[in-house]
Amino acid sequence: MRFETVTSPHLSPALSVNGVMRQVLYALVPGTIAMTWFFGWGILVNVALAVILCVALEALVLKLRRRPITPFVTDLSAVVTGWLLALAIPPLTPWWITFVGVVFAIIIAKHLYGGLGYNVFNPAMVGYVVLVISFPREMTLWLPPSSLAEYAFDLPQTLSIIFFHQLPTGLTWDMISSATPLDRIQTELGLDRSMADIQASPFFGMIAGIGWEWINLLFLAGGLWLIFRKIITWHAPAAMLITLGALSLLFWLIAPASHPAPWIHLLSGSAIIGAFFIATDPVSGSTTPLGRVIFGAGVGLITFVIRSWGGYAEGVAFAILLMNMMAPVIDQYTQPRTFGKTRSSKGL
Repeated sequence: MRFETVTSPHLSPALSVNGVMRQVLYALVPGTIAMTWFFGWGILVNVALAVILCVALEALVLKLRRRPITPFVTDLSAVVTGWLLALAIPPLTPWWITFVGVVFAIIIAKHLYGGLGYNVFNPAMVGYVVLVISFPREMTLWLPPSSLAEYAFDLPQTLSIIFFHQLPTGLTWDMISSATPLDRIQTELGLDRSMADIQASPFFGMIAGIGWEWINLLFLAGGLWLIFRKIITWHAPAAMLITLGALSLLFWLIAPASHPAPWIHLLSGSAIIGAFFIATDPVSGSTTPLGRVIFGAGVGLITFVIRSWGGYAEGVAFAILLMNMMAPVIDQYTQPRTFGKTRSSKGL
């Protein structure tokens, strides 16, 4: 009996960049659908616009750099960047603001450092932070969730608002916009209201901001699926969420009237998507197992500090960028011991 033989290597090939990015996009779909359900067509329009702009700018910069276009455009990294940036901005954000964010994400944060694999900072978070700092008013014009919204915009109306900045007759931004749960908490606490009074408003559901709790639970499911598929490891997400949860629990137990409960911190903002989809970036984050734990814990700590005492209600993007700067140092001091080498052999 003859057996078929094959040449080495006999190990299964590792996932390509395209394969990894495709899995990340799959994991983003449930949360994106939930955001569209609660906040309308603007979410999908922003995703489509940001993705198209990211891919187009990626191709343009590659051409200017005289690099091959097809391999880098089809690796889907620009698509993931655009998708994440779009999820971070309000659903009716004017198109030109999205364009500014994409320019900083693709050109400044990515290609200025040499392209994929060389960027020090997460491109999507660079684009988002630039927008938050540059256009604070536009970046706070979120819609209320669908169950509380008095006005629902169809797709043609959404396109008219995003591309021509034209609201339907008789409506103003003050009539249709609403603060996010974390923005609302920060504002109300500044007016000396207690957390019990704040949570009694209709903008909060069973455990967190209405709508946001379901959105984050679906992003959590997508993140856990990525861990199951071995696309990411558990180290950074677990360290970030445990640190943020533990600190918020401690301060909530000490002063529950002036500090949100841990489940509000975890499920009312971008902590979940930041933990599983951004802090796990293999390029701008840490690469060693212990380094990922330190990186994630640092993101959780800085996020809590910014949310509690900073000028921004949401601190995940700032925390990730600050820890991006620390990642090379963290990796340098957390390298695992070389196989076959012991402490006693270092001097040999």
